[in-house]
Amino acid sequence: MPTVAIVGRPNVGKSALFNRLAGRRIAIVHDQPGVTRDRISAPCHITKTPCTLIDTGGIGATLDDGFSSAVTTEADIAMQTADLILFIVDAKDGITAIDEALAQKLRKSKAPVQLVINKADNEKQTHLTGDFATLGYGAGITTSAELGKNLEQLADAIDEVVSPLHRDIELAEKEVKKDGLKIAIVGRPNAGKSSLINAILKDDRTIVSDVAGTTRDAVDVPYEFLGERHTLIDTAGIRRRTKMDSSVEVFSAMRAERSIRRADICLLVIDCAEGVSAQDRKIARIIQDEKKPCLIVLNKFDLYHPSANRSVRLEEATEHVSTELFFLAYAPYVAVSALKQQSIGLVFQKLAEIRKHAQEPITTGKLNRFLGAAFDKKPPQARKGTKRLKLLYATTAINDRYTAIPVPTYILFVNDKRLMQENYEQYLTNRLREDHPSLGIPIIFSVRSRNSKDDNKSKRK
Repeated sequence: MPTVAIVGRPNVGKSALFNRLAGRRIAIVHDQPGVTRDRISAPCHITKTPCTLIDTGGIGATLDDGFSSAVTTEADIAMQTADLILFIVDAKDGITAIDEALAQKLRKSKAPVQLVINKADNEKQTHLTGDFATLGYGAGITTSAELGKNLEQLADAIDEVVSPLHRDIELAEKEVKKDGLKIAIVGRPNAGKSSLINAILKDDRTIVSDVAGTTRDAVDVPYEFLGERHTLIDTAGIRRRTKMDSSVEVFSAMRAERSIRRADICLLVIDCAEGVSAQDRKIARIIQDEKKPCLIVLNKFDLYHPSANRSVRLEEATEHVSTELFFLAYAPYVAVSALKQQSIGLVFQKLAEIRKHAQEPITTGKLNRFLGAAFDKKPPQARKGTKRLKLLYATTAINDRYTAIPVPTYILFVNDKRLMQENYEQYLTNRLREDHPSLGIPIIFSVRSRNSKDDNKSKRK
């Protein structure tokens, strides 16, 4: 659904208006500035077009508890992700310096902005609202959240913007459902990628040969599973550049890398009989760098110590792969034999599990509670002569809502991002994966300083 962010300085009535639009009391309403510190979302109840409301903390709050910067950043995130911004001002107070600063900030937003002049409780206050046009967003809509005044006019204005967006979103979501998953089958030459596709299709549709590098190009193969269409991307095997004996192979490898980028998920095919090679690690690194969901397929499992017990063989094989590909620890395993068509059904069973996990990202509230506990259990170590890293706030962001397997980014706002050490970030990653298992989905942290100047300094280094 389209999103509508409600932003403004503290105590202009954002939460009261949010409750009116949502049709129930959700946000806390209080005369004390800065009460709302988190983004609160709810469906809009008074518009004809379904949309999601986002109430934000007051911008420019002068709180003495360290939250003011985080609150401002939360509002910034809402502005970046919203389809429409309701810019709330106070008719009783008139234009303030914070209003003017916020008006300037909002000009950088890609989303349209609707000025809402709240607390226009009587005719006298309504007549005094003309000055707000100097903010650059027109005459605005006068409302009184407390009295429920002019809500229909505001609802019409929201509908005018979000109605066409809703149609576009519905079409995008239908396309995702129609096209299903784009699944890149990647691996080194002769790992059994084409054999795996043929086993899935139960058809010799792709060329299978003992000669390494038979598949020269990325080939899109349609496949229907349980009534849903998917696209299997059969890629050329990626070999070391030094071993590529022709320009054709170079371009084939480049196409394979592009296939990884455009895929919703990657199936990394490992030749179980030969074990993990340097080239397997290279391909796995590409998947990691592209932050792609991944499933590791241990192919030719029938040739891996065939006389031993299957569970023992599987334990040994997964231990070997997990050691060699430790940086891809989020990827689960399935053991198959593509040539003998053994355990092929496990592939799509595991893909369904990964897709389900992707629809359940950790909420902002739970994320903050978890990180607070993690910091308390193991506080960051301060380097000699430096400050200690402090977590101010965290939030969950999903950049593309219309991908089949969305990957969230967990944004951490800290006192100084330069204080975040790699081993501590890895500690947080491991703890988060234990607390909130996300099968096949990478954990991505984006660490940002409370003071944007610190970020700029880091970029210059």
